[in-house]
Amino acid sequence: MSDDRLDDLQAMAMQVAEIYRDRFGAPDRAQWTLLKLNEEMGELTGAWLQAEGQGRGEATKQDVANELADVLGFLLVFAAQAGIDPANALHAKWGRHLPQTKPAKSVN
Repeated sequence: MSDDRLDDLQAMAMQVAEIYRDRFGAPDRAQWTLLKLNEEMGELTGAWLQAEGQGRGEATKQDVANELADVLGFLLVFAAQAGIDPANALHAKWGRHLPQTKPAKSVN
């Protein structure tokens, strides 16, 4: 099951990733992207903790949203590099817990 909106977001993420690679010389490899995704998760966690008053410094809801966007963008890039359809993967894994969800096709 493909999701057109998610496909559009993934296409945008891939375009931005190409700009990022050109600007910073980042490798075009799933392994590097997965590591970058972990870095971005740390930044999201930090922003959330700051926004909740549990970290050093301050962050706004917009700061959290910006870090969430980075996580989502790098996750979509990683999925493309790894040859995984994220919509199918989510439907296959999470959708099986919903009684009205039909079984999804394979992840690829």
